[in-house]
Amino acid sequence: MHHMDVQVLEKALEWAREGETLWFCTVLSTWGSSPRPPGSLLVACARGEYVGSLSGGCVEEAFITALVDGLLDKPVQCVDYGASQEEGQRLHLPCGGVLRVMIERRPADAEWLTHLEVLHATLLGQRRLVRLVTPASGRYRVELDEQASGPVVEEDATRIRVRVGPALRLVLAGISPVATFCAQFAHLAGFEVIVCDPREAERRAFDVPGVEVQNVLPALFIASGATHGATAIVALTHDPRLDDPSMIEAVRTDAFYIGVMGSLRTSRARAERLKRSGGLDDEDIARIHMPVGLDIGSKAPAEIALAVVADIVRAFRALAADETRPDDVLPA
Repeated sequence: MHHMDVQVLEKALEWAREGETLWFCTVLSTWGSSPRPPGSLLVACARGEYVGSLSGGCVEEAFITALVDGLLDKPVQCVDYGASQEEGQRLHLPCGGVLRVMIERRPADAEWLTHLEVLHATLLGQRRLVRLVTPASGRYRVELDEQASGPVVEEDATRIRVRVGPALRLVLAGISPVATFCAQFAHLAGFEVIVCDPREAERRAFDVPGVEVQNVLPALFIASGATHGATAIVALTHDPRLDDPSMIEAVRTDAFYIGVMGSLRTSRARAERLKRSGGLDDEDIARIHMPVGLDIGSKAPAEIALAVVADIVRAFRALAADETRPDDVLPA
């Protein structure tokens, strides 16, 4: 899940604590092209204010209009946006896409508040849960996700299962010009970004809104258990005192992407050094992208950072493609 979904849960908690009734939306499936994958979240209140995204376009407008007009008064209902050709054109869904959304109307009671707190903690933590929603009764609950893989959303005649896991996280081991651009791009792409650097001067010069900065050696942060399977770990300083220990600790985690900056020559030397003094074997070395990033001939810091973030997204999408169908077909 993306960091945008963390923001959705934080706003949902804020409104629920203020006693607001919420309309909690989950993308269930897409047919054709859609900007937001199954499992994506949006929350709205009775005033028509909302946080999150369903399509990045007119679907949100259609949803808010229906909410304000009082048409979304059931505890749970599933709506297909763009099912007709006319509606698809009106909503500007790309490539004739259809978006199926579960819309839950939830009063701000103690049970719902606790449920939101559990979901929020799950996105920031390491365990995976499954939301189970029964549209006919409106009931909901969570249970531990025992599956190693599978579709994010499953829907049958009586129940909807939504897998909820940690939000995409990028840990940047050390601050550099490339790391600064990388933090900006990754944050815009929906990652939770954490930068670790014990050097005061570098931290003082680093200013990227929405990015967490930790005054700690990157290797210590990585070894602390602050990563999970939806984490990418990247070292972009050219300083082996920061980069090498970070890589040694990174390969001991479940991170889906590990990379370090350097030329082919530097990378070969680093691989030998990590084997010799770091105790890594060939399997460990194979997990590290070095040189890091897509090969686009990048030279300037912003270009290198763009290549890095693009490669991380590529790797994540490839991983997700192994776990779910690319375009879930609407249920009959």
